[in-house]
Amino acid sequence: MDEEKTSIAEKFLQYFQVELATNTEQKQSVFQVRYRVYCDEFKYEPSESFPDKAEYDEYDDSALHCLVRHKSSGMAAGCVRLVPASGIADEPLPFEKYCAHGIDTTFVDALNIDRSHLCEISRLAVDGAFRRRSGEAATRFGEIEALACSAAEKRSFSLIAIAGFLASTAMTELSGRNDVFAMMEPFLPRLMKRSGIIFEPAGKTIQYHGDRALYYIKTQSAIDNMVPDLKELYLAIHQQIAQSYPGS
Repeated sequence: MDEEKTSIAEKFLQYFQVELATNTEQKQSVFQVRYRVYCDEFKYEPSESFPDKAEYDEYDDSALHCLVRHKSSGMAAGCVRLVPASGIADEPLPFEKYCAHGIDTTFVDALNIDRSHLCEISRLAVDGAFRRRSGEAATRFGEIEALACSAAEKRSFSLIAIAGFLASTAMTELSGRNDVFAMMEPFLPRLMKRSGIIFEPAGKTIQYHGDRALYYIKTQSAIDNMVPDLKELYLAIHQQIAQSYPGS
């Protein structure tokens, strides 16, 4: 395959698949990726709280989870979740519970959102085995070369995080949760803007798992403004998730 003529979607789908985590085994893979990233690597959460080496919280039972899986190895490469608002005022979303002091309440109140359409995207994580390059710290699998991937395949690893975001967008569309909030490092919205996806700032930068700020986007806005290459990948990921989505 001529790599120069290969689309982003083709590059990614050649090596990865996206799964809606609907069974216990898939969800455990999600939680294990999160443990490795959030506890082992970045120390955002205390590892001693998760003796089974699977990071999870009180929102996971009601959340939708997606898993990015490396085809040739079968390894879980990344994950993301969608947390739907319950519609009950005293049952806050994670950003409302843990980051209330960083919310621009004037902006959020002006949106006048029906909570049945509201969700939060969170726990987007890419396993370190698919982020580190040769010469960097070894992962639990050794150096990345231990995965025995071609140079072309390794170049596709940078698409895992993007695929995670696109998977979360697909989940918002399928679930009808089209008013979307996310706590993100400020550079991420700037990066996504280059692809036509424009998040609106909905709060100030605070310390929460590093520098984070609250952002907002409407699902349809994200879909409508994606550059063509990204839209192709989004449609492919949407199709993969829809196959396992309840009621589809």
